[in-house]
Amino acid sequence: MAHSFKGLLFIGATGSLFAQAGFPTDCFPAPGADLRIAFIGHGTLMIAWGSTMIHVDPVGEYADYSKMPKADLVLVTHEHFDHLDPEAIGAVSKPGTEVVISGSCRDKVPAATVMRNGDARTVKGIPVRAVPAYNLAKTFHPKGVGNGYILTLGKRRLYVAGDTENTPEMKSLEGIDIAFLPMNMPYTMTTEMVADAALAFRPKILYPYHYGETDTAKLTKLLAEAPGIEVRIRPMK
Repeated sequence: MAHSFKGLLFIGATGSLFAQAGFPTDCFPAPGADLRIAFIGHGTLMIAWGSTMIHVDPVGEYADYSKMPKADLVLVTHEHFDHLDPEAIGAVSKPGTEVVISGSCRDKVPAATVMRNGDARTVKGIPVRAVPAYNLAKTFHPKGVGNGYILTLGKRRLYVAGDTENTPEMKSLEGIDIAFLPMNMPYTMTTEMVADAALAFRPKILYPYHYGETDTAKLTKLLAEAPGIEVRIRPMK
């Protein structure tokens, strides 16, 4: 099932910050701590869980980070320029901000915490697991270099895949509530690969992201008869 974006008005300090940022946002209400996701563009997301602010792959091309809500946690999937922007990380940081990176980013963000494929740790009270992100045959993203991340936010598990294909590690995931899967050839996945992965690990909500000019309607059609998987299309070129 596909859903088009509908603007929402949020109450409270975190919601006001999201509204001021001006990006399309989805809200998932929960007792004690709502989950909000703002769709910045390409592979860049802003996530709020209650009062905790998380930025994923912040890049200045997609937002003016001097005007964005400051981060409690920054996650960077890998070193490519469209995912790693040290200036944007600096602009969105505040005292106490934790930055988590893959090892390939260490030279550009030396003070950050490195997580390698398979690592798990709790950062700012959030369990974070690094999932391998790589191409199966192509060489754009070698195995062992990039991360996807699974965040446990209350009772919800959110998976941001990074630049990857439909790997065995991805397809063996369990209990994912919200998934962001890249869909941009030749660098990541075709619509068929995304559908194959989704049918294997069955996220409750699937957002294609980093999709460039890919026809997102094709993915919606491929998964139209897949029970329990809701495809949501948001502006993430």
